[in-house]
Amino acid sequence: MSDAVIQAKNLTKVYKMGEVEVHALCGLSMEVQRGEVIAIMGPSGSGKSTLMNILGCLDRPTSGDYILDGENVSKLTDDELAIIRNKKVGFVFQSFNLLPRATALANVELPLRYAGVNHNRRDFAIAALQAVGLGERLYHRPNELSGGQQQRVAIARALVNNPAIILADEPTGNLDSKSGEEIMDLLLSLNRERGTTLVIVTHDPDIATRAQRIIHIRDGEVVSEEKA
Repeated sequence: MSDAVIQAKNLTKVYKMGEVEVHALCGLSMEVQRGEVIAIMGPSGSGKSTLMNILGCLDRPTSGDYILDGENVSKLTDDELAIIRNKKVGFVFQSFNLLPRATALANVELPLRYAGVNHNRRDFAIAALQAVGLGERLYHRPNELSGGQQQRVAIARALVNNPAIILADEPTGNLDSKSGEEIMDLLLSLNRERGTTLVIVTHDPDIATRAQRIIHIRDGEVVSEEKA
C-alpha cells in the first residue's frame, strides 16, 4: 500500500492572458512518499513555481487531482485551501518572508495564531526555535540576525504546526555557501530525526544531489526522475 503524502495526477494549469492561453502545467503527475526528500529542478518557465503553488495549496489546478496527506484538495474553496495550508504545509522561501518588526518568537508563533492555538502557543514556538539552534535568539528581530539565522527562524515557523510537508523554494538562494550548507544540513537533520517530508525547488545541482530523488520538469511535465 502506498504511503504517498503527495499524489499529483494529470495536473494542468491554464492561465488566460487576454486572448492568449498559457499552459503552465500539461498533465503533470508525481508522487512523494511520506518522509522522502525530493528536489524539483527545471529551467525558468518550466512550471516549477506553478507546481509549488498547487502543492502548497496556494492555488488549484485547472484539471487533474491533487491528493495531500490523503485528502483531495483540488476542488476546495479559497477558505478551505487556507485551512489545509495552515495545517498541512510549512513554507521556506528564498527571501525568508519574516515580519521585520516582530521578534523571532513572534514570527514563529504566527501559524499557531492563525490556527487558533492559544494553549501553550509560546512553548511550541520556543521548542521550534530551539530545534533549529536559536534558543538564545528568541527576542531578536530579523535585522539583528544573520541571513542564515533568519532562514532558521523561517524553518522553525514552517515546522511549528508539525505539517505533513515542508516546501522549500530556493532555501539557500540568498545565503553564502557556508550558511547555505548549514541550512541544508538542518533541513536534512529534521528529515532524519522527525521524518519531515521535504520538497525542495532548486537551481543548484549541489543542493539537489543531497535529496533522495530529483524530479526534472520541463514545459509543464515531468521529463525524468533520478535517485540523487
